[in-house]
Amino acid sequence: MSNIVALQALVTADGFDREPTYAELNAIGREMPVILARVELLDAQIATLDRPATDLDQQRIRRARRKVLAARRKLANRSATLTETGGAA
Repeated sequence: MSNIVALQALVTADGFDREPTYAELNAIGREMPVILARVELLDAQIATLDRPATDLDQQRIRRARRKVLAARRKLANRSATLTETGGAA
């Protein structure tokens, strides 16, 4: 029978015990408007879970959806522009 204890540190050691890199933080920063817009949409949808949606609720949800789409479009356009020019964020 072989002993696996010596290999245990290698098996369990992974990259999850580290801080995010600058590149990862920059990527999160670029995606933050999309993240915040999605949170706003979720808030609007959660508010209508236990009751029928009023006209004001529906308007709030539509506005939040448009905000998500606008943020995603802006991020996609920025990514496409950076890819075409070969620039950095």
